[in-house]
Amino acid sequence: MAKKPLSKKEVERIVQLRKHGHSLPEIKNITGHGKATIYKYIYNVKILQKFKMRWDNLRRSSVLRMIESQERARAEMQGSIGKLNTRDKVLIISCLYWAEGNKKDFILTNTDPVLIKCFVEYLSEIGVKRTDLRVTIRVYEDINIQEACKFWAGVVGIKANEIRNLNILQGKKKGKLQYGMCRVRVAKGSYFLKLLAAVKDIIGENV
Repeated sequence: MAKKPLSKKEVERIVQLRKHGHSLPEIKNITGHGKATIYKYIYNVKILQKFKMRWDNLRRSSVLRMIESQERARAEMQGSIGKLNTRDKVLIISCLYWAEGNKKDFILTNTDPVLIKCFVEYLSEIGVKRTDLRVTIRVYEDINIQEACKFWAGVVGIKANEIRNLNILQGKKKGKLQYGMCRVRVAKGSYFLKLLAAVKDIIGENV
């Protein structure tokens, strides 16, 4: 059943609260309406000048709370995880490949540089050498090719001219994918792929 539209009075109240420097969560708590509904009426509403200080302080405190929460979470996990050993790294690359890897050839493609860096660095734990890697870059037509190659070469730990291939895809994605995608293939990697598959099976057996 479709939701009953807000009355003119309810909309005016939402807009007035926004003008007075109230955040979306605050307006939700005050009015009882959903965030999506409220957002439709406040997304282009400007805060009145005399309430700017309240709004700025609210945003600043919100950012500080977010940073403090992130730091607290990192400290808590750092204490729990500690230093990664060989076992941890093998489990990590196995799970990464399990989720993101090609199921036939030893290939992993992703847009996340941290994911690619971890995968490449930890492959040495199962015997893969840096010289075994074959790197391909996939970029959209609006992305700077030289910058993308330099960026991914730095992530993988090779020279830009060692990138084996460059695929240019139609479309514009620079706002979402600044450097495109990195594809890492392990040459003659069938046995290494079997090692990761074995780790995956062992994980499954322990569930």
